[in-house]
Amino acid sequence: MDALMLSRLQFAFTIGYHFIFVPISIGLSIMVVAAERRYYKSDIPADRAASKFWIRLFTTTFAIGVATGITMEFAFGTNWADYSRFVGNIFGAPLAAEGLFAFFMESVFLGVLLFGRERVSKRLYYVSTWMVMIGALLSALWILIANSWQQTPAGYRIEDGKAMLTSFWAAALNPSIAQRYTHTIAGCIIAGAFVVAAISAWYLLKGRYVRQAKHSLLTGLVVGLIFSAAMPLIGHWSAVEVAKYQPIKMAAFENVYETEDRAPLYLFGWVHTNNEGEPTVTGLSVPSGLSLMLGFSPDHVVTGLKSVPAADRPPAQITFQSYHLMIALSFLFILVMLIAVVTYALKRIEKARWVLWLVVICSPLPIIAIFLGWVAAEVGRQPWVVQGLLRTSDGVSPLVSSGEVATTFGIFGLIYLVLFIGWARIFFGTIRKGPEEVVDMLTAEKAAAATAPSGAGR
Repeated sequence: MDALMLSRLQFAFTIGYHFIFVPISIGLSIMVVAAERRYYKSDIPADRAASKFWIRLFTTTFAIGVATGITMEFAFGTNWADYSRFVGNIFGAPLAAEGLFAFFMESVFLGVLLFGRERVSKRLYYVSTWMVMIGALLSALWILIANSWQQTPAGYRIEDGKAMLTSFWAAALNPSIAQRYTHTIAGCIIAGAFVVAAISAWYLLKGRYVRQAKHSLLTGLVVGLIFSAAMPLIGHWSAVEVAKYQPIKMAAFENVYETEDRAPLYLFGWVHTNNEGEPTVTGLSVPSGLSLMLGFSPDHVVTGLKSVPAADRPPAQITFQSYHLMIALSFLFILVMLIAVVTYALKRIEKARWVLWLVVICSPLPIIAIFLGWVAAEVGRQPWVVQGLLRTSDGVSPLVSSGEVATTFGIFGLIYLVLFIGWARIFFGTIRKGPEEVVDMLTAEKAAAATAPSGAGR
């Protein structure tokens, strides 16, 4: 395997591993706000313990997310030196902004949450939860600005073989940032909501911390249902923009070979090559569905893969399947969340163990859906690492050998394995232990009841 393919696989592995923790931390930041708000209003020690519990889970996930993000920056300078030289003048501004205006703010206020409970006012502590959540969302914004610029470059000129920034705001507000940010954050919130709901459902199944678990379960289910229901609309908006600015990527999503009107929309299928050597799909489709979706008319013309040379077309099968599996999972999330919310509303959630188990079992699926979405977006952009400007093959470091890439790939794999084991032990250990103060409080109450006079409390 050559250095180019190994470098691509290594970067896919590192960024995919990093993105396990991003949606979990974003979802948990919302839960931290909700839990601390409950304590701010109630002043009940059990609610304080619940807030501390969610803060601990968030911090554990946030820390490993930071650690796993460092290797990606390392890879830019080693495996992708020519790419870094080409985009360095563009990417410097958003990455610096992410560090100064997002990561710094998130870290400072997280410090308040970890060490300031007894040192700051209750109001400031609650405000700090909001600042941590806003910092997480801003951090994602700046990173996605950089990534979206690769998809739809703007605000630049080419000078001496490099992209030079001519307008910061034109680059930052490139044509795809709004829908890509909305789509990504919605997916992250759904994933985080499932994690929160799954933890809460597990406690209900075990009969532990029932009051706190019901509160957090309701938060996870309501947030998850709202964003799951909104995702088809957000996805449609994203698809329309992809068709407008990256028509070949959209053609690969649905394997549209000839430029045509009345293009079908596939629900599922398998891409193969016909007798004429052209890619075709065998599967179930909605006649004229793609034309209707993109242009609200069966006469809307959809650009086909044949409009560009074969060398400029994305891989067919992986792009098609990842896109359709992502969509299928998004509708499954609506169904699961709807069932759980209705069961909760009917006050049957504690007895409906199959619903609780359904929530627990489905909790990893949003992470998988996010992976599939990134695969569709990034593989569908191939062979370009910067759309229309720089090919992936031209961005790789020319002096790095395949053996060197393979060596660092293996080292990263070992480091990530150790990090994952450490994270899993702390994360799931915290869940098994539960909110400590609740345990202490209940123990104290039982002890007081055991030693109280027989007529006490009557």
